[in-house]
Amino acid sequence: MEFLRPGSWEEALAAKAEHPEAVPLAGGTDVMVEINFDRRRPDHLLDLNRIGDLYEWETGEDEVRLGASVPYARIMEELRAELPGLALAAHTVGSPQIRNRGSVGGNLGAASPAGDSHPPLLAAGAQVEAESVRGTRLIPAEEFYTGVKRNALAPDELIRAVRIARADGPQQFSKVGTRNAMVIAVCAFSLALHPRSRTVRTGIGSAAPTPVRARAAEDFLAAALEEGGCWESGRPVPPSAARRFAELAAGACNPIDDVRGSARYRRHAVAVMARRTLGWTWDAYRSGGRDSRCA
Repeated sequence: MEFLRPGSWEEALAAKAEHPEAVPLAGGTDVMVEINFDRRRPDHLLDLNRIGDLYEWETGEDEVRLGASVPYARIMEELRAELPGLALAAHTVGSPQIRNRGSVGGNLGAASPAGDSHPPLLAAGAQVEAESVRGTRLIPAEEFYTGVKRNALAPDELIRAVRIARADGPQQFSKVGTRNAMVIAVCAFSLALHPRSRTVRTGIGSAAPTPVRARAAEDFLAAALEEGGCWESGRPVPPSAARRFAELAAGACNPIDDVRGSARYRRHAVAVMARRTLGWTWDAYRSGGRDSRCA
């Protein structure tokens, strides 16, 4: 195995162009596990740890440009106001050691359906900034996941950053696991209210071959809130609307039975999480604040 260690982003792109099969290595929380258990033996490892700007972020008026290697711990501590859904999800990632090493860029690169960052990225409307020696392109999160542990990156591309809209309303994340901490999601759900556009977005993890949005549920809830005058009045969401939203969210799933849970249980859990996160986000919207509960 050849170890490539570029000192700049340009050198990293050149190395990736010369060795398209090279596996990028930043936090190493997924890649090193696979190597240590001899599940993967790449010819080239591309170490990105010397590239400082991957660990930085920029906060603009409308979006946050998050470097691919910014660890979850810093998102939790320093970007909670701008990216509340992602910060809540970061709290549920592994142990403190993993949160100090793992990053959204790594989660995207691995593209596991159970990745904790995927649901809030979908709910927030994130875009993945992919770059190669040929140029830069932005890939909407919902187009990035192409299959189980597969993504839309070309062989010579690397993830440089993720562009995520700043929250303009309450966001929530909920995750079901076999215990409270250090666990891979049985399934996960994220909800973001967007009062400026009067829209709703969702993200579901570990309940389909790829992370998905519940588009029918989003459209239904947005219409129900609009028709009921709820955005202006802040009146409670009718229970019948909350139930239908949950049913449609569960209907967006395409889960399997595996060691972590059955398909039937996953659909049920997504419906429960959808209803609960709707209650939490709407309570926060009515109170003019942002609730930070997570379950």
